[in-house]
Amino acid sequence: MPSADEIREAIKEVVDPEIGINIVDLGLVYDVLPNPETRMVDVNMTLTSPGCPVGPEITSAVWMTVKRLPGVKDCEVNLVWSPRWDPTEHASEEAKMFLGIW
Repeated sequence: MPSADEIREAIKEVVDPEIGINIVDLGLVYDVLPNPETRMVDVNMTLTSPGCPVGPEITSAVWMTVKRLPGVKDCEVNLVWSPRWDPTEHASEEAKMFLGIW
């Protein structure tokens, strides 16, 4: 079973198609919770806005990415809206530079 860090690294391949940055660096992934006993992974994440038109595409991509990792039986992607996503607080330094946030 992969660790939370390994799963988070795998999720970096999921890019927000509207912004062009992976969702981990954007700070959209809040928690990655692997359970070695059940081989289940819970991913708690948010979107850039509650009405994000590509939300279903992003959550589906996260689910497929995690599900195909060795040792993972299933994955649940939970959308959470608290804390509200704020790129000045949640995005990586690289993402902030790309977005023009100083």
